[in-house]
Amino acid sequence: MDLKQEIHFRYTQQVQDKIDACNDFIRGLTVDAQNDAKGSAGDKHETALSMMHLEQEKSNQKLLEFYAQKAILAKINPTENAKLVSLGSVVRVNQLLLFIATALPKIVVEQETIFAISPQSPLGTKIYGKTAGHSFEMDGKSYTIHTVE
Repeated sequence: MDLKQEIHFRYTQQVQDKIDACNDFIRGLTVDAQNDAKGSAGDKHETALSMMHLEQEKSNQKLLEFYAQKAILAKINPTENAKLVSLGSVVRVNQLLLFIATALPKIVVEQETIFAISPQSPLGTKIYGKTAGHSFEMDGKSYTIHTVE
């Protein structure tokens, strides 16, 4: 597996792990709410159910975000190499190694720190559609695209 394929695999796994954990949490809240409904009554009971419902709503929102990230990663063919920076590209800009997909936490693969960024991010918009050798300025600093995979 080459670097790009490993990066794609690791980010896909990371998002799937988040989906699984969120689903488990939501299932746990549902079970807790059902158990609480059987044995409680009064204001304390209503407050507890309300809090569980709010947690479930927040978790469902997070789950939707994770599914959106998974959908973006699913659009990427990690065996494809393009000359232009595009969705799925692995790009070296100065000392940064970027994966163009969606904003995700950094990972380390083959002793390289990879930052997953969205094409809509400030840096993503500066490099999207560009080729190796392209230079640009951002926040008063000069940057150059060294490689695009």
